[in-house]
Amino acid sequence: MSSQKLFALLLSLATVQMAFSGDSDILTDFLLPPKVTQVDSNFFTFTRMRALVGAPLPTNFTVTTASLPEFPALNGQSVSYAILQFPAGTSSPLHTHPRSGELLFLVKGHLTVGFVDTTDKLFVQKLQKGDMFLFPKGLVHFQYSSGKTIATAISAFGSVNPGTESLPNTLFTTGIDDTILAKSFKTNIATIKRLKAGLAPRT
Repeated sequence: MSSQKLFALLLSLATVQMAFSGDSDILTDFLLPPKVTQVDSNFFTFTRMRALVGAPLPTNFTVTTASLPEFPALNGQSVSYAILQFPAGTSSPLHTHPRSGELLFLVKGHLTVGFVDTTDKLFVQKLQKGDMFLFPKGLVHFQYSSGKTIATAISAFGSVNPGTESLPNTLFTTGIDDTILAKSFKTNIATIKRLKAGLAPRT
């Protein structure tokens, strides 16, 4: 095969990969929900974040999202947002977003953030108000409130539905057999049962 043909093949494969790497493109300005034929400017307005303004500070890590399920106007636009609130000493669970990278902007407080790449290298950074940090698509990451006051961040995603897979929940609350988990973590079944008990809903 000539170098020109090889280059053309590689270029076409890269193009196909790019075409399937994000939300689907749309052929209209915007998409309407089923059975809706006409909208006004209210359709493009999201007001649920108003509830955060002047509200009492949360006592646990809290996420407020503006993604496709909450904001139908996002359909086809390849963007969504989340407001993250971290009281001092709280963290997000280790998690991934399988369909999008995450660009976090720290509005208030301090956060220690990090992710692990596919070579098992850990990247950690301490953020101050005004800093931004990128979590690459699909990689395990975390955020921890390392200051003495609440930290507030805004996260932007390149998908209307980036998905969130919480590792603790995925591993220990979905019914994976205790023996498989014990072998995977090189521990015993009793330890696995204690981990599962810690994640069980409190009644």
